[in-house]
Amino acid sequence: MLVALLGGSVVPPGDQTERVRAFTREIEFDYIEWTLNALGVKLGQSSLGINRYLAEEDQRAAVLEYLELVRQIQRAEAELTDLYSDPTISDPASASAPLRWELNQNYARRSLLAPLVESILESQISEVVAEMGLSLAGQPVPPVLYHSSALPLALIVSPRDEIRQQNNISLVPDLTVDQQVALEEQVDRALNVSSLVVSIGGIGVYPTMVMQTDDLNWLAEVVAHEWIHNYLSLRPLGINYLTSPELRTMNETAATIAGKEIGRAVIARYYPEFLPPEAPQPPEQAGEAPIPTQPPVFDFRREMHETRLMVDQLLAHGYIEDAERFMEERRQFFWENGYHIRKLNQAYFAFYGAYADEPGGPAGEDPVGEAVRALRAQSASLAAFIKRIAWMSSFEQLQRAVATHAPPGG
Repeated sequence: MLVALLGGSVVPPGDQTERVRAFTREIEFDYIEWTLNALGVKLGQSSLGINRYLAEEDQRAAVLEYLELVRQIQRAEAELTDLYSDPTISDPASASAPLRWELNQNYARRSLLAPLVESILESQISEVVAEMGLSLAGQPVPPVLYHSSALPLALIVSPRDEIRQQNNISLVPDLTVDQQVALEEQVDRALNVSSLVVSIGGIGVYPTMVMQTDDLNWLAEVVAHEWIHNYLSLRPLGINYLTSPELRTMNETAATIAGKEIGRAVIARYYPEFLPPEAPQPPEQAGEAPIPTQPPVFDFRREMHETRLMVDQLLAHGYIEDAERFMEERRQFFWENGYHIRKLNQAYFAFYGAYADEPGGPAGEDPVGEAVRALRAQSASLAAFIKRIAWMSSFEQLQRAVATHAPPGG
């Protein structure tokens, strides 16, 4: 991985990535330093192996204590921001002194607990993965390893005349919103592109990088999602991640499907009281639909899907400015309905459209996600699905697999 990261910096001067990096070099995230630090943490965890000496109930208690601690830290950080923003407080440093002391105590406690909790969750996910058949001699390969920290932001760049992720450059995590906006405007103006700085929840380096959170369901799902990327990176699908937009969507959709299934299985086994209910299935179409008694709930995925379809049509006819005006109108519409999207543009769809584990949404009519979902539906198990798609290196292979391996009666 380090060789790949180092080699990625040797790019011809005229390359599009280098033109974008003219604006980002001073604020790019240092993966090598982060990886070396994370590996040091993991080696320390492995040498101590404390989690192996704890009973299952004590492991549960440690995980839940950590999540509550993260919750308290997030609440205190929000309160601290309010204290420094309140115009009626003339001396926020003095007013916030007790809160900052409490935060420092909790930061220290989090630093002590985090390595243990990471080891526990790694072990729990490993056991579930092995039971599902995604292991070698009972051990996941590569081992499940993750580390929580502040994640880099990502600068996504797309051409204006089509929706396609052209560049994805990792930036330091502490850029303010005004700095993000200024960077986007510089890149857009200089290169005539569509760009967007986005937050991410995890990155499939090794150990994988996962955002700190107090949401146990989200944490289990994302750790599993990123481990699937590690698994795929040893096989053709992952190796060819950057080869085409279709392969990127295949990777992300497969990892999202698997992450949800593995994460749910982990919660069901070790933390059943936190297991969310299954998503309701749409009723069977039988006779006339019932007359609704209440106004329909705003459906974000449907509305975003319709937005993407219209944008695709406008861009296909060369109406770039019309498409951009339409996206801004729709952004305001989403805002009014409670979805505070800072910017809706080609780069937005290029990034979020690759996560097509459910119908609709920002993927539009992209057939790749539908084909990945079809392959999962045709597979007898999650392991069978992952093992099959992992060895694909083109969208055409996926299409053939879906066409020739339909279930009986399909």
